[in-house]
Amino acid sequence: MKLENTLAFANALDQKDQLKEFRAQFLFPKYKDRSFIYLCGNSLGLQPKIAKEVLNNQLDNWANYAVEGWFDGEEPWMFYHKELKRLMAPIVGASPAEVCPMNTLTVNLHLLMVSFYQPKGKRFKIIMEGGAFPSDQYAIESQVKFHGFDPNDAIIEVFPREEEDTLRTEDILAKIAENGDEIALVLFGGINYYTGQWYDMEAITKTGHNVGAIVGWDLAHAAGNVPVKLHDWGVDFACWCSYKYQNSGPGGISGIFVHEKHFENDKLNRFAGWWGYQESKRFKMEKGFVPESGADGWQVSCTQVMPMALYHASLQIFEKAGYIDNLRNKSIDLTNYLEFVINEVNKELNAEQFKIITPKNSKDRGAQLSIIAKDNGKEVFDGLVDAGILGDWREPNVIRLSPIPLYNFFEDIYLTGKALIEVSKKVLKAI
Repeated sequence: MKLENTLAFANALDQKDQLKEFRAQFLFPKYKDRSFIYLCGNSLGLQPKIAKEVLNNQLDNWANYAVEGWFDGEEPWMFYHKELKRLMAPIVGASPAEVCPMNTLTVNLHLLMVSFYQPKGKRFKIIMEGGAFPSDQYAIESQVKFHGFDPNDAIIEVFPREEEDTLRTEDILAKIAENGDEIALVLFGGINYYTGQWYDMEAITKTGHNVGAIVGWDLAHAAGNVPVKLHDWGVDFACWCSYKYQNSGPGGISGIFVHEKHFENDKLNRFAGWWGYQESKRFKMEKGFVPESGADGWQVSCTQVMPMALYHASLQIFEKAGYIDNLRNKSIDLTNYLEFVINEVNKELNAEQFKIITPKNSKDRGAQLSIIAKDNGKEVFDGLVDAGILGDWREPNVIRLSPIPLYNFFEDIYLTGKALIEVSKKVLKAI
């Protein structure tokens, strides 16, 4: 299809969009008496309109049943997480037994590393991408210190080549192979938060296993964004937040994945709590931890009902939309159109004012383009906000724009390009 940078073309794409009705199921923030064009779902997804209803249902259960709500009502809290497991599993390519909603992302990362980072002898190192999100860096640093290692010795970071913005898959695989007999854990982010690069998770997982390492993933920017197949790829563990592409609200509940091949491994360490105890005997309050089967056995504290309710609201929309396959098709089209429009903006400005550092190939990226603003980037970003377009600013000079297939239109992309031209001409003229 030949793309056109016109409102009529964008509107025509929107009319053909089979997911267009889902936009009406979300609430958009307002600015100057109109709705923002919201391109920041990679940081915090919009609120589903049904979130208030689903949350109120649980508040009513609390009001009507009090403590008996754990066992009474249409959705007893004791088992509420099981409905979420059913809805979560297809998003990450897992069985319901392999996933569980619980805690927050970095807490879960620590809990899973307790089990899956077990350094022995010369095999004590963790390999990760350079420039990972700070939470991952801090968690990994503290874990290796907890085991008595110096992070400078125990952490191997893989960086892009000089003058390149993203990692080459062959360089990641080569670094794993080069250090294979020393690596205890391969732990990458599925998608890099800064560049928007989607790593070849299947190839990295396979290579990690070939050298005898455990492989885990932080899917904060991947879950609900791109299709992943954690079970089929043999990933050992993963965790993710749900408030970005999965719209569960600020600080929303996290999710974990543990591959079923580890369910019967009694040699795995874990920091246990009573909610991870065998469900059928949990309330006997007996001494000696016996884990519930599957990912549920990694639970520590009791079900977080209200955060789960907000996540449940969004997961129901995912189910109606056809999960990731339908969303992915539109996401590719939206992001490709955004790339085209940004290139058209540069043509209009007669300069490469905006350099896209996210990989060009759709298989290497999700619903995000990270754009280096050559001159006065922060002023351009602020100008976009003033024009009613909300993206995300990352120091020192990157604007992240994330068109979300559940609630963004192609018209949003066209209008963003138009605003970029107007704002850039105004800002650059003032230099």
